Order: sequence, then C-alpha cells, then structure tokens
Amino acid sequence: MMDEDGYFYIVGRKKEMIIVGGFNIYPQGVEGVLYEHPDVKEAAVVGIPNQENGETVKAYVVPKDGCQIDLDGLRDQCYLKLTRYKVPKEFEIRDSLPRNTVGKLLKRLLVQEEQEKEARENAN
Repeated sequence: MMDEDGYFYIVGRKKEMIIVGGFNIYPQGVEGVLYEHPDVKEAAVVGIPNQENGETVKAYVVPKDGCQIDLDGLRDQCYLKLTRYKVPKEFEIRDSLPRNTVGKLLKRLLVQEEQEKEARENAN
C-alpha cells in the first residue's frame, strides 16, 4: 500500500508470520516442504495462539485424489527438511481448504475455527 505521503508499506504476508518461543516462522517455507510430499494436493500452515510459546504451528493438508496421507511419514519429512521448531506440532487432514470467491486461501478462517473449538472446550 502507499500512504498519502508516497511511502510504501508491505501488508498481508507479515501477518501470517508465526512466532514460536521468540522464533519467527514463515508459513510459506513449511508449506513448501509439505508440497514436496507426493500425496499432498494442498497445504496451509497457520499459527494457533498458545499461552506457553505464543503460537503453535498447525498444518492443514488436503490429499490428492485417491491418496491417503501417512501423517508419520509427512512429519518425518518435515523433521528432515526443517529446523525442529518449524515442524508443525499438529496436522489435520481435510477434504478442502476455505477459499474466497476468487480462490484465495483464507487462513484466518482456519485460525478462527481453532479459537472457537478451544473456546467450546474451555466452556465445558
């Protein structure tokens, strides 16, 4: 974006940055490793708010048609290619990921779902 004085500002991507125990994690790097798995069609990585470390890395993956994703194998691949703190602590297999009408992935909806789920659990 450009403000009225002509200064440019980067918006969007920085908001997706995940902070775990003071370390910065960029979801795109983790997603790249997930996409290297032969059975992964789509992937999204988000930071889920966590009181201990700030955020927890969670990966949502959609398998290719007719494939099943071995989460242990996927996790092992992440440990081989990523620094330990960047490896997702949670994985969730989904049929699809939320998108807007133009097709853009809506990661904020994934985070919102997690927050609502935690609120329900805490209410019980």
